[in-house]
Amino acid sequence: MTDCFELLQEPRRPWLDADALKARFLKLSAAAHPDRFHSGTDSERAQANDRSAELNAAYNTLRETRDRLFHLLELERGAPSRDIQRIPAGTMDLFVEIGQCCRDADTFLASNPNSESPMLKLQRMRQALEWSDRLMLLQRQVNVRREALETTLKSLNEAWESAPSPSAPDRKNHLPLESLEDAARAMSYVSRWTSQLQERLGHLAS
Repeated sequence: MTDCFELLQEPRRPWLDADALKARFLKLSAAAHPDRFHSGTDSERAQANDRSAELNAAYNTLRETRDRLFHLLELERGAPSRDIQRIPAGTMDLFVEIGQCCRDADTFLASNPNSESPMLKLQRMRQALEWSDRLMLLQRQVNVRREALETTLKSLNEAWESAPSPSAPDRKNHLPLESLEDAARAMSYVSRWTSQLQERLGHLAS
């Protein structure tokens, strides 16, 4: 499989600085941009297109924390992670609360009355604001969880920086892969929750 870290000349690490990653990607993609080869042969232009597509795919994988972590796990283990849908420890209460809140918000959004009554419109607006407040409160809790996970990932970098090279046979023994998988699974839920909450907030604002 393609090693996105190697392709973007980044050392394998759980945590990457987003600005530094973007700067490296822009530098590499500028050198490989197809426009630089417009006067080249068909083969050269095709290679430039392939290179540009690879760099874009690698960047999109590494810039998204969830995707980066699962990619790193697959590189280190040589196989995709299993059971990634299992709810991480300590998140069941938040999982249930967000799920119920989103379902209730959907019910409210689907019950939009077709009325010209100013009183009903005002009541509807107040209810929408209340739902927005509830959803934003949950989003703040999710953000706290995200920040805690990012702190964990930064602390895990040390293990990767001190581990033997990727070709070393005992590399796995020096890496906390179980901790990384726990963080990856938790980040997967954080990303999903953020998407679900933002979707409802957008509908409420429209």
